[in-house]
Amino acid sequence: MFDVLEVRLGDRTVGAITALGGDRSIFTFDDGYAEDSQRPTLSLSFKSQTGGLIREHNSTQTRLLPFFSNLLPEGRLRAYLAERAGVKTSREFFLLWALGADLPGSVWVGSADGEKPPPGAGGAEEAVGQASKTSRAFRFSLAGVQLKFSALAAPKKGLTISVHGDGGDWIVKLPSAQYAGVSENEFSMMSLARAVGIDVPEIKLLSLDDIEGLPTDVGRLDGGVFAIKRFDRLETGERIHMEDFAQVFGLYPEDKYEKASYRSIAGVIWRETGEAGLVEFVRRLVFNALIGNADMHLKNWSLLYRDGVNATLAPAYDFVATQAYIPDDKAALKVVRSKRWADLSRDELVAMSRKAGLPEELVLRTAAETVAAFREVWSNQRIGLPLDQAATDVVETQLKIVPLAQI
Repeated sequence: MFDVLEVRLGDRTVGAITALGGDRSIFTFDDGYAEDSQRPTLSLSFKSQTGGLIREHNSTQTRLLPFFSNLLPEGRLRAYLAERAGVKTSREFFLLWALGADLPGSVWVGSADGEKPPPGAGGAEEAVGQASKTSRAFRFSLAGVQLKFSALAAPKKGLTISVHGDGGDWIVKLPSAQYAGVSENEFSMMSLARAVGIDVPEIKLLSLDDIEGLPTDVGRLDGGVFAIKRFDRLETGERIHMEDFAQVFGLYPEDKYEKASYRSIAGVIWRETGEAGLVEFVRRLVFNALIGNADMHLKNWSLLYRDGVNATLAPAYDFVATQAYIPDDKAALKVVRSKRWADLSRDELVAMSRKAGLPEELVLRTAAETVAAFREVWSNQRIGLPLDQAATDVVETQLKIVPLAQI
């Protein structure tokens, strides 16, 4: 018998991922879903040029299709969750099976009878021994590399990590042992972004003592905890579907810096979300240039499907002045011709607009308004934010070297 994982959007069956043996698997759409003209959107990557559904997919080896692969965490977080679940990190079919009950958006993946993968799934003999030593296996998946958990609001203004680490409506990002003050940096930059007019969810800067149920095996930590309200979860418990732009473009996570540009992101946002989404995109692009965020890759931009079908630009997340830790004179992606901050000029935005078919005047006006708003906010509202000198120096430098800042 083959292992088959059902794929749902909310309570709607979308398709199935079938393990074929030999570490291969294949995704197929459910006929009822595929033939429904009013079907909810799983991903733009499955949309044909004529607007139909791409139904034929090749089998994959070890990896899953990019859409599903991008639902899984990366790096340290992936290793941590895989170890607790007793699953080998490279075997994505089994890792998705273990984490599929609490994925980003409204996707649910699991066996139809609710069974979890057996210990040692995917040949993780070494992981089984580790898993047996832990008190609980977390069942959530949050894309990214930083150690973070899904949490619930606690009665006394803090947050609680549930016994299985799932079902939360907040994301808790723990302090980094490598980058001191990164939680304070992100809280400050997200606060400034909201003041500039960018769509930012509710955020908090907490101490480790404010977090109940924190696992004891996360290592020695020092610093604040950054928490952000999940925009893919409602107070009612309803899940809102979302996808990041690595999923939109059908790319694997390791390609998030290379195989697309801000021009290509802007083109999709303009086509799918119209003027409101484009204005928000330009605000975020300019803002992150001014704070020296060199890590705005494809997975840090997402679409949200509030009605299940039509895309809107998801609220902002992961705004950090990264140059305070890793000096870099380049953005994560090209705008259209260059990654260099010193090349982010009106001419570069004009080139982006013409290549992507964007309304040039709207793009330039929004960029100028964002620069003006940022300068005012930076002068008047940064006082009181937990910004260290390194982050402050980065912004002051960017205001001098980014040509757009001279508008």
